[in-house]
Amino acid sequence: MREALRGLTTRGRSFLAAAAAAGLSALLLGEKDLFRVAVLLTALPLLAILAVARGRYRLTCSRVVEPHRTPVGTTARVVLRLNNTSHVPTGTLLLEDSLPYALGSRPRLVLERLGARRTSAVAYTVRADARGRYEIGPLQVRITDPFGLCELARSFPTVTTLTVIPQVVPLPPIRLVGDYAGSGESRSRSVAVHGEDDAAPREYRYGDDLRRVHWRSTARTGELMVRREEQPWESRATIVLDARGTAHRGEGTASSFEWAVSAAASVAMHLRTGGYKVRLVTGGDAARDIEVWDDAGVDSLLDHLAQIRTDRRQQLPSLVDRVRQHGNPGTVIAILGAMTPEEADVVARLHTGGVTCIGFLMDAVSWVDVSEQARSATAQEYELTRLVLVRNGWRVVPVRRGAQLAALWHQAAARGPQGFAYRAAMAETVSRGGS
Repeated sequence: MREALRGLTTRGRSFLAAAAAAGLSALLLGEKDLFRVAVLLTALPLLAILAVARGRYRLTCSRVVEPHRTPVGTTARVVLRLNNTSHVPTGTLLLEDSLPYALGSRPRLVLERLGARRTSAVAYTVRADARGRYEIGPLQVRITDPFGLCELARSFPTVTTLTVIPQVVPLPPIRLVGDYAGSGESRSRSVAVHGEDDAAPREYRYGDDLRRVHWRSTARTGELMVRREEQPWESRATIVLDARGTAHRGEGTASSFEWAVSAAASVAMHLRTGGYKVRLVTGGDAARDIEVWDDAGVDSLLDHLAQIRTDRRQQLPSLVDRVRQHGNPGTVIAILGAMTPEEADVVARLHTGGVTCIGFLMDAVSWVDVSEQARSATAQEYELTRLVLVRNGWRVVPVRRGAQLAALWHQAAARGPQGFAYRAAMAETVSRGGS
């Protein structure tokens, strides 16, 4: 009630002031009718206070974001559902939802009237042009009486999370070709072990199919033995995202790092759709290894990429070590920022026997405006860096500002001997003065 008294509007205070003036005049002049007017003017704000205070704790609210995970540059719909659980209808409800700055200004909505035990919903849209996880809420509701004499604010502490994931670019269905890891046609493969059934012939267990009996082992051991199950082959790929702060240029959504994050998400989704078991390796404070086996893994990968930021403390040797931790990485696809030839030599070590390595090497300087002299110096170092990777068996795809990933994907899957690519890179470097 005290809070409701403090919630009197200017109109409500004016009614009380008029009631006080009318009552004082009635006492001085002895007018009973004027005293009745004073009582009426006093009763109206008090009744409004009582109605608002009573309805304060009989209102519930829920919020739904559709969808709760949306790509950069798209919109999401926020639905606010209010339920009046009391037997008294409310007055006008003024709704104001809290939004992060990146999602725009705070929406202000008006709900004229909410009947007794009725539910009503209002909606608004938000748009995010930057990746991240954003909390929507809390919601503030201002409750007023039908006469506008009292206004009371109530805050619903519940917040809802909206995840803005990187833009995923559709890629053409082209097979990656190159070195083989294990067996299989045109793709790196590795054996998936599924427990004891994939071991050598074992003892017969109740329920085993008799068609799997291995008679030679049975004769040799004197016990009934069954063949191991056929070993399934699966395609594996490791996506490496270079998140070093020193490797990228530009700011905001137009930076080279945003292009790299979108490329990592697009390649991961493309390979997963093609049947690959995908592993994402990132470094820095957000260092994580995410393996995508199912839809839950896809969601985890996209959520991680939605929040990843550059880290100036990240080092390439530690990133390379993380890739090697789980043995054979399958096909390695690295999205690499600016590097020196010495750093490229560290990354090039990932190309060992049976591993296909594809590098999207970003010319990060092209994302900023620099002088021709500075651009010429960085271009020479860029070509030397590319040469180091090609010489060590990498298939390197140059990436410059404005490049379309779908077009570059054709280059990543192009056939051609590495020696020819090396000689071409050498010739280009020499022609630019790199010799």
